[in-house]
Amino acid sequence: MKLEYTESALRALSDVPLPIRKAFIKQAALLLLNLHYPSLRAKKYSKSADRWQARVTSSWRFYFKIVGDRYIITDIIPHPK
Repeated sequence: MKLEYTESALRALSDVPLPIRKAFIKQAALLLLNLHYPSLRAKKYSKSADRWQARVTSSWRFYFKIVGDRYIITDIIPHPK
């Protein structure tokens, strides 16, 4: 699998605090190893849009799509709850 980023994800990544950015990089590496890695807590967020959600930290999430052999990161935001 490979990682790709949308323009909005790259903008979001550049705007997040440095500790969150470092945590995201670690979690993205784990995503490449195993979609079901426990700390990711990855789940399908929207079946109709084929959008997935995974954990960066307890208060931040990232969203992605799976297209072929690519994970396309679409957003990194504070947890909506």
